[in-house]
Amino acid sequence: MKSQMRLLGVDDGPFHFGDQTTIIVGTIMRANGYLECVLKREIQVDGSDATDNLIEMIIHTHHRKQLQAVLLDGAAVGGFNIIDIGKIFQETKLPVLTITRDAPNFKDIKKALQSHFSDWEIRYNLLKKGDLYPVDTKYNPIYLKCVGLGLEKAKEIITLSTIQGVIPEPIRVAHLIASGITSGESYGKA
Repeated sequence: MKSQMRLLGVDDGPFHFGDQTTIIVGTIMRANGYLECVLKREIQVDGSDATDNLIEMIIHTHHRKQLQAVLLDGAAVGGFNIIDIGKIFQETKLPVLTITRDAPNFKDIKKALQSHFSDWEIRYNLLKKGDLYPVDTKYNPIYLKCVGLGLEKAKEIITLSTIQGVIPEPIRVAHLIASGITSGESYGKA
């Protein structure tokens, strides 16, 4: 894999309980950290429109033909707006990786979904779909799901695109931009 490969990193903006919407920001970066484009869409907090908004983001960018993978900060944005990574792969033909710092606690997630959503089973099954892999880094392990490519290729993309710490640069930069746009100043870890 080349350091010039172009990756789309996506993260959501912060929001408060009671907010109807938040943003998702995409950064198109080369694996070596060179930023080429910033994309933005609005999604519903706890809605079900994240997948379609991400597909639209990918299909309509003029960088589409150069993209080689999509990297997501987890499988949900805007609270429990669950992303269907299989559908994104099917519609865009781009491999999709979800990366999280912590292993999900599916027991607590199920309980939260059951208490807040009539369609909790659909959301829960979408979150549980696919294999979750712990991936060792020089610091702490991260947790990965991927579709459209094998685990070894996914690990290679993570290694190539991580400049410092454990989170790939496209996700880290998307986080900084999304929190800066929403809050006036970026903060926190992706």
